[in-house]
Amino acid sequence: MADRKEDDFLDDIEQAELDEMEQELSEILPEELELDELRAERDALKDKFMRALADAENARKRGDKARRDAEQYGGSKLARDMLPVYDNMKRALESATEEQRASSKAFFEGIDLTMRELVNVFSKHGMIVIAPQVGERFDPNIHEAMFEAPLPGTNAGDIIQVSAEGFMLHDRLLRPAQVGVSSMPKS
Repeated sequence: MADRKEDDFLDDIEQAELDEMEQELSEILPEELELDELRAERDALKDKFMRALADAENARKRGDKARRDAEQYGGSKLARDMLPVYDNMKRALESATEEQRASSKAFFEGIDLTMRELVNVFSKHGMIVIAPQVGERFDPNIHEAMFEAPLPGTNAGDIIQVSAEGFMLHDRLLRPAQVGVSSMPKS
């Protein structure tokens, strides 16, 4: 029987230890659960913060690009409106005969100087003249075919006439050069 009392005593001690451990666990579990919830909330807030930071950076980059585009291309409407002025001045200079130039030398010098100044202003603001030459290959990226005609001695796709020069504004096409293109001569 002594063994039985000893066993009961040991069982009581083990049970007390188990109860004590259970008590400690019941206290730790809510704290651990609360800690897990706080960690999850922290991770969610960190994720939101990182996304907001990325969105802000993307918005800054878009704003910078929009600002650069506005600086470079903001005057494109005015530039397009100035192209007929260029065309008319060029036609005036090209249509004058030698006799007219000799009799009104100062007048034509003024038109020529004004034309050069206009081209300088265009260049200063990133406008480049596209001046194709007869015999060059037609490039649909910078040329507009106004007509196509067979012309002996030319290859299909060669420029045979230039109606109007084109213009680029930085890397964008403002107006394509208007050209006539050779079609394959019929044999």
